[in-house]
Amino acid sequence: MKKQEYLLQVPTLFGLEGVAADELKYGGFSNVQAQNGYVTFEGDLEDVARANMMLRTGERVLIVLARFEAKTFDDLFEGTKDVPWENLIGSKDRFPVKGWSLNSQLHSVPDCQKIIKKAVVSHLKECYGLSWFEETGSLMQIQFSIMKDQVTLMLDTTGPGLYKRGYKRNETAAPLRETLSAGIADLSRVHSDSLVVDPMCGSGTLLIESAMKALNIAPGLKRRFSFENWKIMPPDMASSVREDLKSRIKKDVTFEGFGFDIDASALQIAAENAKRAGVDHVLHFKEQDIKYLKSDSFSMENHKKAVFLCNPPYGERLMDIQSARELYRTLGVVMKPLKDHAYSLISPDEAFEAYFGRKASRRRKLYNGMLKCQLYMYY
Repeated sequence: MKKQEYLLQVPTLFGLEGVAADELKYGGFSNVQAQNGYVTFEGDLEDVARANMMLRTGERVLIVLARFEAKTFDDLFEGTKDVPWENLIGSKDRFPVKGWSLNSQLHSVPDCQKIIKKAVVSHLKECYGLSWFEETGSLMQIQFSIMKDQVTLMLDTTGPGLYKRGYKRNETAAPLRETLSAGIADLSRVHSDSLVVDPMCGSGTLLIESAMKALNIAPGLKRRFSFENWKIMPPDMASSVREDLKSRIKKDVTFEGFGFDIDASALQIAAENAKRAGVDHVLHFKEQDIKYLKSDSFSMENHKKAVFLCNPPYGERLMDIQSARELYRTLGVVMKPLKDHAYSLISPDEAFEAYFGRKASRRRKLYNGMLKCQLYMYY
C-alpha cells in the first residue's frame, strides 16, 4: 500500500534557509525548496519523524494541509472547513489554533483563530456525528499564516521548537540559539577532522553543536515530539528512526573542541551541557582571558583545519559598545591570519571589521532572535 505523502514546511531563522535546505537534500528528502523564512519538502510519516530528529537548523516541522485566498471571514471559514481534518485529528484529540497575519485584509489574529476553530469543529461534527468535542487526547496543534490574503493551514508535528535539544538545563546570559549555532558551524565548514576553538564559549553552545555535527549525532535523539503521541503514527516508527540515527553516529573521528572563558561558572555549565549532549569526550574547557589565547598554539597533527567560532559580547547585549569594540581589537590581534585556520565571528556591529582590523573574506546576514547580525568569516 502506498504511503500517504504530505507537503511539509520547516520554518527557519532568517539567513539559514539555504543551510536547512541542504540538510534536507543531503538527508535524502524529496522536492526540497528554500523560500524566504522557510523550506518545503515532501514526505510521509516516517519522513516527519526523521526530519524532526535530524534537522539541526530548522525550527519545527509542519504538515501543510491547505493554501487558499481569503479576504473575508466567510472565505476563511469555507476554505478551512473544506480541509479533510478527520484524516489527522481524532474525535478526542486536542486541536488549538494559533498563527499570524501580515499585510492582509484579515488582520485580527484572535478573530482568525476563532473562525478557523469554528470551521474545524463544524467539519469534524459532520464527520464524527458529535455535537461537542472533549479535547482530552493527543495534541494536534493547528497553525495558520496569512500573508497578502494567502492563507496556509498547517499541523505542527514538533511541539517545543527543535532548538530545544534537551542538553541545556542552565545557560549563561544572552546565549546563541542552538539552531543558529548549528548554522554557524555548518557555514564555517566544521567537519569530523576539524579542530574547533571558541575563545569566549559561555555555556558552550557553539562547541556542542559543532561536536554533534562532527560526530553525526542527530540533535533530536534525546527529546520527545508531538507526533509521537498521534494515533495515526505507527507505534514503532519513532523508535525505529531513533535507532537508525543512533547507528549513524561516528566513533572514529579526530574532531576536538576547546572552549575558553573568564567565567568559571559558565565553564561549569558548558561542561555539564556537553556531557548531557554526549560530546564531553571531545571537548575541553579552560578558564582563560581572551588576551592570553594564541591561535597558533594548537596542534594540527590530527586535524585538517582549525575553526575559531565566536559570539563576542556587544553593546546591546552584555557590555557597552566601546568596551565591546575594544574587545574586537583584541580578537583581531589574537586571531592571526594563518594557513589552515578559519575564523567566524557573529556581531550586529556594522563597524566590526574596522575594529577587528581586517575585512572579512565573506559576510553572511543572520538573525540572532530579532537582532540583525553579520557572520564575519575569515579564511
